[in-house]
Amino acid sequence: MKKSILISLSVLAVAAVGVMIAITRGGELVTPQGEGTVSLDAGTFEAFPLPDYAAKHVTDDYKSYFIEVEPGIKVHMLEVGSGYPVFLMHGNPTSGFLYRKVAAKLPTDRLRLIMPTLVGLGFSSKVPVSEHTLENHMRWINAALAQLQLSELVYMGQDWGGAVGLGALSLSPGLLKGAVLANTGFNAPTEAGSVSTAHDIAKTPILGELMFERVVSIFDRLPDTQGDPASMPADVTELYGRPVIESGNAKAPLAMMRMVPYSPDQPSSTQLREIERYVQNLDIPVEIVWGMNDPILGKALARMKQNFPDAPVTETQGGHFLQEEVPVEIAAALLRVIDQIQPPTTE
Repeated sequence: MKKSILISLSVLAVAAVGVMIAITRGGELVTPQGEGTVSLDAGTFEAFPLPDYAAKHVTDDYKSYFIEVEPGIKVHMLEVGSGYPVFLMHGNPTSGFLYRKVAAKLPTDRLRLIMPTLVGLGFSSKVPVSEHTLENHMRWINAALAQLQLSELVYMGQDWGGAVGLGALSLSPGLLKGAVLANTGFNAPTEAGSVSTAHDIAKTPILGELMFERVVSIFDRLPDTQGDPASMPADVTELYGRPVIESGNAKAPLAMMRMVPYSPDQPSSTQLREIERYVQNLDIPVEIVWGMNDPILGKALARMKQNFPDAPVTETQGGHFLQEEVPVEIAAALLRVIDQIQPPTTE
């Protein structure tokens, strides 16, 4: 009897170890393949025909293509319009599609709207967990911008798009001429603390994998982050989630949650301190648009105001992904910033 029990316990222990190894695996590089080419002023790039479930969310005049920033690592780019470049950077776990409603409210005969997708998300390459660092994401997006051969731009960032976007621009400091910041943060913590209950769970080994990769899907929880949950219907959560889930390496959302620093000595804090120094030396027009019903970053508006004390602030009832809820307010802020840099011509 005792022998049978010991054998059963041994089998259970081996099975448990196997499950832990499986759920904590690091993932592998997954490089997407395009078809055809897209010609831009900067050169010819690999086209990526959008699947029907994604194509229905944008107009036919959108360009969809890849920029290979390192061997096997491709950044998926969406862009529409022509004219002054506007660089729109999303966060976790969405994609460049997050700005489609904002783009629809902007004059595409005057503006070139460029919407990259972070590596690991959307249709961009997927990488092992260890590759998800703020330093890497900054470098990859900077490399994409460099290949577009831009000489200046206006930028908007939200969620991780704030730190990654500003960090990428800090590597090419002459590019940035104006900015809009929305529900983001790029200040390094000065003491240990909790970002949110969800992030506390995510940073815990095994528990994070169980909760966010087995028990619930982070994409199914996106409506809970909104001021109006109906702003994230099923076809929109599919737009963000399906390419990640179907890639064979869906590790990015959890890995990016774990990138968020909760103490001064976390890896991302080093880059964030560099970004803070870059921001302190900026002398550009800036506006802030904030979703006050954001359960994660709604309370962070005061800190953002400290970064840009002279910036006009638009408070909205939006949630975390406020691009889905208040695109009119965001587009208006972008235009006000752009008009200070390049006033519209009158004929």
